[in-house]
Amino acid sequence: MGYDLIVKNGTVVTEDKIFKSDVAIEGEKIAAIGNNLELEGASTLGPSRAPAGTRSSVKGARIIDAAGKIVIPGGIDVHVHLQLKVSGTVTSDDFETGTKAAACGGVTTIIDFTSQGKYDNLTAGVEERMREAEGKVCVDYSLHSGITGFKRLKNPAKEFKRLMDFGIPSHKMFMIYGNRGWQSDDADLFSALSLAREIGATVCVHAESEKVMDFLIAKYAKEKRKHGAYAHALSRPSFIEEEAAQRALKWSEVTGGHLYVVHLSTGKGAELFKQAHARGINAHAETCPQYLLLQDDVFKDKKRGHLYATCPQVKKKEDNERLWKGLTQGDVSIVSTDTCTFTTKQKAVWGGDFTKIPYGMPGVETLIPSIFTFGYKAGKFSLSRFVSLISTNPAKLMGLYPKKGVIAKGSDADLCVIDPKVSRFIDYKTMAANCDWSPYQGWKMFGFPDCTISRGEIIAGKGEYVGRIGRGKFVKRKGFGWKDFGK
Repeated sequence: MGYDLIVKNGTVVTEDKIFKSDVAIEGEKIAAIGNNLELEGASTLGPSRAPAGTRSSVKGARIIDAAGKIVIPGGIDVHVHLQLKVSGTVTSDDFETGTKAAACGGVTTIIDFTSQGKYDNLTAGVEERMREAEGKVCVDYSLHSGITGFKRLKNPAKEFKRLMDFGIPSHKMFMIYGNRGWQSDDADLFSALSLAREIGATVCVHAESEKVMDFLIAKYAKEKRKHGAYAHALSRPSFIEEEAAQRALKWSEVTGGHLYVVHLSTGKGAELFKQAHARGINAHAETCPQYLLLQDDVFKDKKRGHLYATCPQVKKKEDNERLWKGLTQGDVSIVSTDTCTFTTKQKAVWGGDFTKIPYGMPGVETLIPSIFTFGYKAGKFSLSRFVSLISTNPAKLMGLYPKKGVIAKGSDADLCVIDPKVSRFIDYKTMAANCDWSPYQGWKMFGFPDCTISRGEIIAGKGEYVGRIGRGKFVKRKGFGWKDFGK
């Protein structure tokens, strides 16, 4: 009888079950799952009427009627860039607007990145990033440690262990960006993966082959006026990612360290992970909605093509199809977004030179709707597989499970209530993201939440954020220990 909130009559969806049930919440946790959970004196409230940032007593307990709707664990986007200083500017979505957008899209946990910067350690970058997020985040968050100078670390083993104890078990490394001083060479990757194997950490890798890529960029830069933004695609053919991913997988295989390749964009990359799993390599990959839904002909639009530039860039239809297949059969484990939001004014600095386009686009707000619509509703996979891709697998692979990513007694009360029959046409003007365009402008999507609940608190509903600013918490994560993690 100590419940604060009951989500009643919904269809609960987990990675392996679909069943009709009520979900009762007490404080920040799921307290009970079952049928006919009742409270005396409770009032039925929709999310738009729920008092923001409050909790009810037993007498004033709230009930959300989820009849005809599905109830899933809150989405987890393990790859976002908010308030990022890059390309001579700062992304237009900061920690406040970006996490509001997450909540409005049903995402209740995000993982951003730190920057090693000038430091000879990783801790300083973490502390700096947490200060930037303080008082702004509206959903729970964690961080990946960004390594942009592995050889400058005085004691890499000590740094990895220190951050593991702090709750950050994952480290991002780049196989490109030598011109920025960020690149990790093969020896760096080998060393980091060896350390990861010893303590259960994860090495997240941006896999592109820099030497050949730079050669092609220089080649097409001479013809930039001829090709426009399409030169971005011409200079990064699919083998640029394929070769680098293959190399990273080899280092994972021989060291046993857990490899996680971020924003996989090619069908051949998905095939590599299928082969790697067959050989028992301790490696996983994510892809993003843009690599599933867009093709590189968008760059041929002379007025707007440059807006779609990401790194790596969107590829071709056959890559879309193979990545969808990879998600279905387990070659690719997670869908994240690589959210990195720039306005049209910020993107305009390219001035016709494809090498100067700020890379990135908004995405966290449309993560769940895009995969729900074009994955589940299109018949590519089941509702349970959908949940595993956008919530449970991210929680397991990134050390958040079972605190998050599951609807179970004792887990955080992070829930997303969706009416599967309701659709919206994407319009940046009605979105929470701080951006004046959308890569999916005018697209019809299902799966936007009627209600988003984070740690027992109703924080968003029907496209409106109703929670408190800065209510999100830093979440400590565990090291990678899911030896039996499947597909």
